[in-house]
Amino acid sequence: MEKVSLVKELAKNLVKLKHEFTGVYDGTSNIQEIIPVSNSELFAIDPTHLDLLHLFANSNPIYYHSYEDKILDIPCIVYEGDINKYWLNSIQHGSSRAPFSPTWILSAYICSLLAQTLDYKQLVDIGSGDGRIAYCAKVLGMDSYGIEIDETLTELQRSISNSTKINYVSNCTDATLFDYGSICLTNPAFFIGGLAQMGGIVLAGGILDHIRNYSLQNFGMVFAGTISEKYSIDPLGKSGWGTLIDKYDLQMIDTIVLPTAWTFREPDDTYYVFTKSPP
Repeated sequence: MEKVSLVKELAKNLVKLKHEFTGVYDGTSNIQEIIPVSNSELFAIDPTHLDLLHLFANSNPIYYHSYEDKILDIPCIVYEGDINKYWLNSIQHGSSRAPFSPTWILSAYICSLLAQTLDYKQLVDIGSGDGRIAYCAKVLGMDSYGIEIDETLTELQRSISNSTKINYVSNCTDATLFDYGSICLTNPAFFIGGLAQMGGIVLAGGILDHIRNYSLQNFGMVFAGTISEKYSIDPLGKSGWGTLIDKYDLQMIDTIVLPTAWTFREPDDTYYVFTKSPP
């Protein structure tokens, strides 16, 4: 539990950094995020891992500009980008459940770190976009898999993987039809892309129904949630996922709050809800 507390403290520090950043940022880019230049007391991250997070951003054509700035007296690199082309591509598929809108790179790392701390052996990122969560899991030494229905985003993942030499398995397919028996899953954490109210419920339900065919005894499900009043409230709470969690008899483990591209101008950040398979 001490290790979990350390990961959650890291998340809290990133949220503080994000809120300070939103108050001083005066740019006009479509997306923007920050990564500390080096590890520190507030961000006690393996320096090699931190370098690889910067490498991901520098190898990703989504980001077209970067500069150094001090946020809360912490030297950071600000990355500015544009996801409009990829967002439009991601909604053209009839079976697509949620448009591409990424979490922050450091948020992806912290989420993956919590999954590893909870002793999951593999990470499967459903609706993996540009692959940042699967990438971070691989940086941490986990077996990781990205499943993305959009070919352009899948090619982007593979391009970044080739450039960074961080190689994970990237699949271009419908995750609700994918043959999970083709990969070695012993205790995986499935990350579901998209808020419950933005197509995530349909996607997550489809995945949970489908993986019943593979007799997985131990697995985790991680959902991106929100408490924003802009979205409909689930009567059972849990950041929009309560009804689905109850329907599939999932067990709550923890919730961690982290910045994402879609919460940059929002007072509330994204709630990542960690659950595990029924007992």
